[in-house]
Amino acid sequence: MTGTPRLSFTDRYLTVWILAAMAAGLGLGRLVPGLGDALAAVTVAEVSLPIALGLLVMMYPVLARVRYDRLHTVTRDRRLLLTSLALNWILGPALMFALAWTFLPDLPEYRTGLIIVGLARCIAMVIVWNELAGGHREAAAVLVALNSLFQVIAFSALAWFYLSALPGLLGLERTGLDISFGEIARGVIIFLGIPLAAGYLTRRIGERTRGRTWYETTLLPRLGPLALHGLLFTIVILFALQGEAITSRPLDVARIAVPLLLYFALMWTGSMLLGRAIGLDHPRTTAVAFTAAGNNFELAIAVAIATFGASSGQALAGVVGPLIEVPVLIGLVHVARCARRWFTTEKVPAHV
Repeated sequence: MTGTPRLSFTDRYLTVWILAAMAAGLGLGRLVPGLGDALAAVTVAEVSLPIALGLLVMMYPVLARVRYDRLHTVTRDRRLLLTSLALNWILGPALMFALAWTFLPDLPEYRTGLIIVGLARCIAMVIVWNELAGGHREAAAVLVALNSLFQVIAFSALAWFYLSALPGLLGLERTGLDISFGEIARGVIIFLGIPLAAGYLTRRIGERTRGRTWYETTLLPRLGPLALHGLLFTIVILFALQGEAITSRPLDVARIAVPLLLYFALMWTGSMLLGRAIGLDHPRTTAVAFTAAGNNFELAIAVAIATFGASSGQALAGVVGPLIEVPVLIGLVHVARCARRWFTTEKVPAHV
């Protein structure tokens, strides 16, 4: 990617649409009796079927844009890969553990829920945030795939370490968490494998049958709006599922929100500064920052519900995660676009 694409009218006001979708979801969940139970009645990999469909629709157009013939340029970049792995699997979980214990020492259910959120590294919405911020599309695809692989391998072990082993060493309260590699792998296959395969096949078949020019200038512009529609639909359904719980416990939500705000701000800002310090360009640094700051809320919520129950404090903390993450990261999309001037002398468009 050689430049930051111009934001469309719809994308420039995406913050408005997202806030409206959140409000609509919270209002529906609060005003329509039994809506949350109805939406949660059918699940895929422990995630509500409507949310699963929204995530797939959201990710497919972005993954169809990836130039898969360029992925080798990313996989050879050791600075990029090692930086992302360190941020996601060493710093991220440790930071969330520290923040959870600092701000919620007296609320073990919420504290545990936040630690689970910190362990669930993002593999879905980060694709959209990176795209909007002008991040490196191929780098984001590779980093998301890398996160997915490590999620299958490391999630259970890290959950044991941060919920049981480390608290025990520090003389703190321990929590058990029972989740199998198979359950995590199933979620990764569904929420990343399906849209990734669809995007790859769409590009391969489209370019072979009609050519790259037609694919880039005709088909992709038609597919593009699906990502926004899927994003907004997912947000509405997500907040409708937990609308009553969120609106009925505002003080609890506020206490959970404080460490989350600090977490997203510290992870994203630190990742941007680190990327610049080690010489990554703006698009690749942006991809690193959003993959490090984002979290896999669908996995965190599914784990919390499966282990502690849908009405548990752990599940509420998981739901508050995207309540804070979504508006914060869409705000950071605009910050990332403005930050381009710190990586290059290229003039930033006036509309940003």
